[in-house]
Amino acid sequence: MTASKKPQAQYLKDYQAPPYFIDHVDLTFDLAPLNTRVTSVMTVKKAVADATDLALDGIDLTLISIAVDGSVYSDYTLADEQLIIHNLPAHCQVTIVNEIAPKTNTSLEGLYLSGGAYCTQCEAQGFRKITYYLDRPDVLASFDVTIIADEQFTHLLSNGNKLAQGKLDNGRHFAKWQDPFKKPSYLFALVAGDFDVLEDSFVTKSGRNIELALFVDKGNLPKTPHAMASLKKSMQWDEQRFDLEYDLDIYMIVAVDFFNMGAMENKGLNIFNSKCVLANQETATDKDYHTIESIVGHEYFHNWTGNRVTCRDWFQLSLKEGLTVFRDQEFSSDLGSRALNRIDAVKVMRTHQFSEDAGPMAHPIRPEQVIEMNNFYTVTVYDKGAEVIRMMHTLLGEEKFQQGMALYFQRHDGQAVTCDDFVAAMNDASGIDLTQFKRWYSQAGTPRLIVEQNYDAQQGVFSLNIEQHAPVNQPDNVPLHIPFAIELLDAQGRSVPLSFAGNRVDHVLNVTNKQQRFSFDGLTERPVAVLLEDFSAPCIVKQQTTEADLLHIIRFARSDFSRWDAQQQLFISAVKTAIENPANNQLDDKIINALRSLLIEREGDLALISELLKLPSFDTLAAEFAVIPVDEIVAVTQQFELQIAEQLQGEFTACYQSLIDDGSVSADAVAVRALKGLCLHYLAKVDELDNNQLLVSAANSHNMTNALAALSAVVKADSPLAIELLSQFDSQWRHDVLVMDKWFALQAMQGGENAIDNIKKLYEHPCFDFSNPNRVRALVGSFSHFNTAQFHRKDGSGYQLLGDLLVKLNAINPQNASRMLTPFMSWRRYDEVRSAAMKAQLQRLAELDNLSDDLFEKVDKALQ
Repeated sequence: MTASKKPQAQYLKDYQAPPYFIDHVDLTFDLAPLNTRVTSVMTVKKAVADATDLALDGIDLTLISIAVDGSVYSDYTLADEQLIIHNLPAHCQVTIVNEIAPKTNTSLEGLYLSGGAYCTQCEAQGFRKITYYLDRPDVLASFDVTIIADEQFTHLLSNGNKLAQGKLDNGRHFAKWQDPFKKPSYLFALVAGDFDVLEDSFVTKSGRNIELALFVDKGNLPKTPHAMASLKKSMQWDEQRFDLEYDLDIYMIVAVDFFNMGAMENKGLNIFNSKCVLANQETATDKDYHTIESIVGHEYFHNWTGNRVTCRDWFQLSLKEGLTVFRDQEFSSDLGSRALNRIDAVKVMRTHQFSEDAGPMAHPIRPEQVIEMNNFYTVTVYDKGAEVIRMMHTLLGEEKFQQGMALYFQRHDGQAVTCDDFVAAMNDASGIDLTQFKRWYSQAGTPRLIVEQNYDAQQGVFSLNIEQHAPVNQPDNVPLHIPFAIELLDAQGRSVPLSFAGNRVDHVLNVTNKQQRFSFDGLTERPVAVLLEDFSAPCIVKQQTTEADLLHIIRFARSDFSRWDAQQQLFISAVKTAIENPANNQLDDKIINALRSLLIEREGDLALISELLKLPSFDTLAAEFAVIPVDEIVAVTQQFELQIAEQLQGEFTACYQSLIDDGSVSADAVAVRALKGLCLHYLAKVDELDNNQLLVSAANSHNMTNALAALSAVVKADSPLAIELLSQFDSQWRHDVLVMDKWFALQAMQGGENAIDNIKKLYEHPCFDFSNPNRVRALVGSFSHFNTAQFHRKDGSGYQLLGDLLVKLNAINPQNASRMLTPFMSWRRYDEVRSAAMKAQLQRLAELDNLSDDLFEKVDKALQ
């Protein structure tokens, strides 16, 4: 991209409050595919006495007219993406009429058509594609909305409560909505379509009856009860855990198939990607059920942490997202398995987030600069942001944390505020000084902790020496306040009380200096230390540990997460040893025997056992190397999995056959299916008739979790069964695009010389659509993220496939293109051949004449 076209960055330090505010807006939509007319009547007042220009944002709008206080107004300038109105009175009413074309809006931002229904997506800056407005989160207005459409669009929906509806001439009708709560434009929503509706109600703790409505495409009503049940659980949990009650008379969810995100928390009218709503056991997996419950909860929890209190500016995005991710994680943990939810969260951190922290897009959870705001809806802002909230919760404890939340709402309800405001409420309510802790908001990168253990047998003193090291790519970082949780185990596996000099020591150590020493006395033997218990801080810990210590932790640690973590460390160590010494490419007998014991004894949560039996992902292993040895990681992990499958084939078969699946969605049944699926994963690697019969039987199950486990197993094992079973699945489910997304994802995992050609052929499949983010992510996203051997072919053909797609998506949906670019961002960490091939694709994108801001920002940073 030429210098003259280079988009300009915006900086947090340059924030200024708007010179004008909008108190109220009255919107009228006259819907039509190519010429929807939007009439906006805004009550405007000056915030700065000497302000002269009102600069309104607008993209792809056709301006029809402007009036001020009822009179035609011509003192304005129409710039590239702004309408600047000059010389306005201090308080006035501004009326703007413009037209937009929802049918041709493939960006899926603003107002667009999804499968014949009108819908909106306005976060972060989509409202400017609807009408001219102060499209920024610190402008809060009350909204009245009138929607006019043909009667075929039976449901006309917007934020708040419905005031009126009725018929008009020429086969059209209208509905009028009012949202009594002031909100920024990003929370605006409109939907018009013909839907099936699931209705229900919820009685709040104060006795108010809330109408609940879930709108889905015709025929999908049988797939809605789980989402509705999840919503009611969310409402009840938020009242019980956070003392927060819903505030409108109705709460609505609409499921659409064309959506860039998972869902959106628009006030009272949440718009969801259909894959995050629709589920029954024949079409959705247990993981889908969990995801739906989590996302429904997440969007509902935003009603307070995001809607009632919102962000002052987009640099504060983690204020609402990090906090709400923490809340939805706690919701899932309170309702289900806390250990499994913690494992899932940490997997995201150690793979995707740590990689982002170490790459060219590294940024704090509160970024300092941005070109395209959509690029900062990241695992850093969301997931690391949630870890920062979790650390605060660890430091304060539940009671003081809840006092801090109460003070936060007391101070800021109805306001647009900053991350500093949140921390101040926590600090003031708890009396705990969080001044140093706030550095987590402003420092990028993953801290490294080097831990040295010492035991003085004569004194009976065990010591931990902990050193904080700044990340390599962030050398100027200063020490953070890190809550470092530990457990000490004796030889019998009992937890040792922590004390020193007669004083009890808390199991959460406050690491605040570059180097600190913590000592514990009264010990008659050297303990085994469980470090960073439950992943109490998002750090990388380097320590000298033995295989025996890790096996001890796996058996006895009180934290199930820490048991899993020790198992992962055993596997990682074995993989690294095998890569360094190719002759040593077998897992130690002690590890195999530990896995055998897990399968035979099956004590505790079966779903946790299935996690303990899994090797680390490629991304987890890649993080251990400065230059990623792709071929070696793939070869060693394949060898280890084959070894496990062959040596434990009898145990896997016996385990599979002994587990009874009652077909329910109870936690016990879900755990049974998780372990059965893990057994199939290994059994598929041993090509025997009995194993194949088990796989075919599971693939024909009426439960999608079981069927998909079998299909995934044969595909990943390169089994001859794969082609037949995939073809059978296609014939059975071609009528259901969400189920076919699972099929596309499986196709993307195929190996062999024809893997890439197969993906290109699938572009012609009747269910595939380049304009639908779900289809693209299912096929090419799964390929580039999870089919390591094929995506990272040394001939560069995997990179070429993704590069071709990104060129195409740049013109169709830049936001989706930007998210699909992620695998190229770490190009410098690969060998010379692979890094050169990835870099060539980035340079190809950089030279596009019409490169979108979304892609430009990432490509430019990657190439710097």
